Amino acid sequence: MSLPVLADDARALLFSEAHTANSFTDEPVTDEQIRTIHELFKFPPTAMNQQPLRVVLIGRNGNRDRLVPLLAEGNRKKTAAAPLVAVLAADLEFHEELPKVFPHFPGAKDLFADPAAREASAIANGWLQVGYFIMAVRAAGLAAGPMTGFDAAAATKEFFDDDHRALAVVNIGHPAEDAFRPRLPRLDFDEVVTVL
Repeated sequence: MSLPVLADDARALLFSEAHTANSFTDEPVTDEQIRTIHELFKFPPTAMNQQPLRVVLIGRNGNRDRLVPLLAEGNRKKTAAAPLVAVLAADLEFHEELPKVFPHFPGAKDLFADPAAREASAIANGWLQVGYFIMAVRAAGLAAGPMTGFDAAAATKEFFDDDHRALAVVNIGHPAEDAFRPRLPRLDFDEVVTVL
């Protein structure tokens, strides 16, 4: 079976021409775009279809002041100005959903009885979904400004509960004229890949 190949412009949008956005226009992110992002990032694979990623969306309202002080100094201004901000976290109790999302294996939930192993799996698969989330933002015609420069423990406490771990913050919107910095160097094939 042959799978379709993305056209060059689609590959450029998602990969080779994609940049972290540092500034955005005032154009809002629509509810339809938000739902499109979810419809895209929910499908790529996670181990045992765990889907641990949880998202808190913060528009330009009073809740933004709960997040901005938790960010590294260099991330505060751009986050305060972004049309939409997503706080992404891993749900450490993802196993409660396994009967729904992994129904062909009734004992799946029991495999995650150990809290430490469950947390490790939630975080690993949550990070996979963070990457999918960023790609979904781009595929929905928006720019993403992902950041890990923030107090994750404080963000977890502020926006989630003890059963979650905040992983990343992503600014979302339509890129401004000065949104993108010049492309930084990338490692070459031989520096990254070993063929055995």
